[in-house]
Amino acid sequence: MSDSVPPTQPDPQASSSGVPAPSATSEAASWTDTEACERLRATYETIRAELAHVIVGQEDVIDQLLIALFARGHVILEGVPGLAKTLMISSLARCLSLDFHRIQFTPDLMPSDITGTEVIQEDRRTGQRSFRFLPGPVFANVLLADEVNRTPPKTQAALLEAMQEQQVTVGGKRHALAPPFFVLATQNPIEQEGTYPLPEAQQDRFMFKVLVGYPSYDEEYRIAERTTGSDVPTISAVLDRDAILRLQAVIRRVPAAPSVVHYALRLVRATRPAHAQENGDPTAERVALIDSMVTFGAGPRAVQFLLLGAKALAVMRGRNHVAVEDVKAVARPVLRHRIITNYAADAEGLGPDQIITQLLDVLPERDDSEGQHARIQEVLGS
Repeated sequence: MSDSVPPTQPDPQASSSGVPAPSATSEAASWTDTEACERLRATYETIRAELAHVIVGQEDVIDQLLIALFARGHVILEGVPGLAKTLMISSLARCLSLDFHRIQFTPDLMPSDITGTEVIQEDRRTGQRSFRFLPGPVFANVLLADEVNRTPPKTQAALLEAMQEQQVTVGGKRHALAPPFFVLATQNPIEQEGTYPLPEAQQDRFMFKVLVGYPSYDEEYRIAERTTGSDVPTISAVLDRDAILRLQAVIRRVPAAPSVVHYALRLVRATRPAHAQENGDPTAERVALIDSMVTFGAGPRAVQFLLLGAKALAVMRGRNHVAVEDVKAVARPVLRHRIITNYAADAEGLGPDQIITQLLDVLPERDDSEGQHARIQEVLGS
């Protein structure tokens, strides 16, 4: 089952304003929330058109990267070598006028190679010596952690503070990272010798795990034709830092109805087997497949990322509110690295994606108890 986000065609109930993508983003601070949503929708189309000059296909992957970016999330990209992951990320950074740094993770990489280090500097006039901080490659807007599973956990952990707190601590001093800050870590699924798989606690920091697949026959033909010729495609900047920050703030204010929040919550709680629920948790959706095939399910952070991803996707689809189908669309990239299957699932050939698909099929969009609770509150309020 593909994890692709469905094409973001305009919603029939959405307004078609035809607002062009902003060329001078100094106006971003004066946008109303409605104007910002319209700009994001128009800008999304422009970004896809610009990236199409360089990247052939991979529209679903690009959509998921943009959703995570505007939702202030980080992404794990998993795919075999040669699928243009690095080119896609660097091109996206150029399209958004963001600083881009790439780190090739190796077994001998040290934490200071990522965060930076302090060096002794001598004042030639006074002879006094002092420590001076040299920033590492983590000081960028878009950071590509290439083959992140090839370095030991100590070095992998150097990214945690930066991802969560938007800062790094070196020599007891905190150094803030300039927003926006977006980490994309790549993994190679076919070569595991000499690798250090990311611990589940570190994977949970990433909003999405995106699977990058092979191109179709026609796409691969266009890739071969384009990359063996003399033409050098160019990309124009569509947004800048201030506009991105404004759009990220607007995404947080997109309303989600209580029924949508309840659905996201029930979906996440349904991934947890009975033995992992406190006191059996009678409020959790019981799915026999989960109890027999899953060791641990998704945690509370999954609910947050489901809703944030759904909000960004709703705006990109042209709506100013979140629907249940938006939550369903981002469920696989949000949940696949948070569900830990057991040996029984491996024996049946069931992975997290197949389990998520079955959950989406059997879980009702609305629980009757939600309507009952709302009616009780209405009666009590009156």
